[in-house]
Amino acid sequence: MSAAGSVLPGHPIVDAQVQLGSQLAIPRAFLEHQAANAHHRLTAYGHAVRPERMLDRVLAVHQDDDADRLVAELDEAGVDEAFLVVPDYSHVARCALTPPELAGHLDKVNRRHPGRFRVFWGVDPRAGQDGVELFERCVTEYGFAGLKLYPLCGYSPSDRRLYPYFEVARAHGLPVLSHTGPGWGPLDFAYGMPLLLDEAARDFPDVNFILGHGGVTHVDEATYLCAHRPNVHLDISQFHSVLAADGWQAHLNRLFRLGIGHKILFGTCWPSYRLSESLPGLVAAFAKGQPAVAGVKEADRRMIMGGNSLRLVGGARVDTVDTTKDTTNRGGRA
Repeated sequence: MSAAGSVLPGHPIVDAQVQLGSQLAIPRAFLEHQAANAHHRLTAYGHAVRPERMLDRVLAVHQDDDADRLVAELDEAGVDEAFLVVPDYSHVARCALTPPELAGHLDKVNRRHPGRFRVFWGVDPRAGQDGVELFERCVTEYGFAGLKLYPLCGYSPSDRRLYPYFEVARAHGLPVLSHTGPGWGPLDFAYGMPLLLDEAARDFPDVNFILGHGGVTHVDEATYLCAHRPNVHLDISQFHSVLAADGWQAHLNRLFRLGIGHKILFGTCWPSYRLSESLPGLVAAFAKGQPAVAGVKEADRRMIMGGNSLRLVGGARVDTVDTTKDTTNRGGRA
């Protein structure tokens, strides 16, 4: 693993939300919507970009099937570990792989890059008992380290059909990360409200829940939950796109000084922003003395940048090494 470098000397940096930039894990419909949004914005500002060209650019940066490029970017940025978050889109979009196939592929990715990822497996309550058994297998056979919910696909994060999954998470000491805020295409944004998680957090006090993007959207609601539910946390992934008149640095600085530094997880949602941002640049913005962390206690900065994430997944990793891989050939699918 890489050293934390000048951002957090002597302490690990953990990105609490990255994704596999691959069409094996992300439906084409999702990427088409992302490209349409980017095209709309560029057109509004007078930039002449053909829609097809924009889509080609988005698709081109989602060819990292084995996560080699992602790991290289994490290395360059000084990020030691990352939560590799994989939502279950299978009930709302055509996907390249079935859930069992995708789980197997992620196991190969994890073996290819030992020690770099904590995989959060995506589930959907409509999968029934088959989904619960697959999640159990992901934990016991593949060593996956968490559960991922994407409620915008059409369910509440406190849906009782999810409770068997939470029982598995409780039994193995795994955290549950639930998306909050908006999403894409025809999905129902109403399910992205943080307070919808409150019932599950109350019914499962021994399970740690993470509000994905909770430091960026519905922030008042998310911080309210974090302040009053011991088992609720939030991550700041997508922070650079926050809707704040005075910019994301000032926004995060206010968040970091609310007294819930022990509940906040650094995250980026990389590589969703490869076309507009640099991962090393985003991480460097949290070095001591930078505007985002100005006046923030050093103990809080250390917890936010990695300590909190590692505490939530402590003891959950089962590392395996892919002894069959050819390390001279880093391209293609794992």
